[in-house]
Amino acid sequence: MISGDSENTDVAGKAISNRERFLKACRCEPLDYPPMWMMRQAGRSLPEYMAVKEKHSFVEIVQTPELATEVTLQPIRRFDYDAAILFSDILVICEAMGQSYGFSDKGGIEMAFKVQSEADVNRLETGAIRERLDYVAQALPLIRDGLDGKTALIGFAGSPWTLANYMMEGGSSREFVAAKNLLYTDPKILNSLLEKLTAACIEYLQMQIECGVDAVQVFDTQGGVLADNVFHEASGRWMGEIVSALRDQVPVIIFSKGASGNREALEKTGATVLSADWTCDLADFRRALPDKMAVQGNLDPTLLTTTPEAAAAETQRLLRRMRGLSGHVFNLGHGVTPQAKIDCIEAVRSTVRSFR
Repeated sequence: MISGDSENTDVAGKAISNRERFLKACRCEPLDYPPMWMMRQAGRSLPEYMAVKEKHSFVEIVQTPELATEVTLQPIRRFDYDAAILFSDILVICEAMGQSYGFSDKGGIEMAFKVQSEADVNRLETGAIRERLDYVAQALPLIRDGLDGKTALIGFAGSPWTLANYMMEGGSSREFVAAKNLLYTDPKILNSLLEKLTAACIEYLQMQIECGVDAVQVFDTQGGVLADNVFHEASGRWMGEIVSALRDQVPVIIFSKGASGNREALEKTGATVLSADWTCDLADFRRALPDKMAVQGNLDPTLLTTTPEAAAAETQRLLRRMRGLSGHVFNLGHGVTPQAKIDCIEAVRSTVRSFR
């Protein structure tokens, strides 16, 4: 049973579900207050997740439909967000292409090998994405049943550029430089990798859409490492191909961390919703976009580690800045951190829900 606020109506006073509120915001329809969810809302900040994690590894949770379902639903039960997002990892696409991943004893991601040459790119396969990621296809209907049509369900994938960075570095890295080096020295090899990744992302997201997700998000978490003059070539154009392939089926959200200054290139992707990190003024960002392109964001995640009063005050400020602007999905400017406090998260949630 998912708890909810006592009243949920649109500007005309008509009763609407959390799911409908989320989809209305994606369509830039007027609302009395914005829908909300938080990137990384499921996971290490929740004690109920840690109880599951004591018995199962992260990869086991991701690859077991029942466990992925439970973890996806945990923050909805606790906070009644307007949208749930599939609990998974962006690197599942790399694994489905033949480059498995895991976590080192020292922390951080480790890939089975580094993609360093044309031969390495040729080793990667895109023909078995659906078969190898069938555990996601099994989880999504279970999650939808748990949401009971009241809460939106978001699927996701990493952007081709972001995935290429992890694949070429061989995992986590302090400085992601291998893909950028190739961009400037041998773009033909990089483009071959990005082309394969784009095809895999499209297939994976299309599978999620067929399984009933209400929207999909593309996480371009390495977009901000690119200079403005190469952003479109290395990242934007490939995300645009994904948007074009999925067009008019469900809203497509693009989150390119650190790239909000490259607004025109992001706009060219054709995304339904552009998600911005906390370093930009979201109201100014929204006003510069076409009327029918919504925005998502952009509370600084650090606020969740402070006090409920500070988190609520900054949430109020952001909401006041966005007052009168349609097409706003309230979110963080990046993901919930493990240090986030439950009472701070609740303060943000209740502030959004009571804002008028």
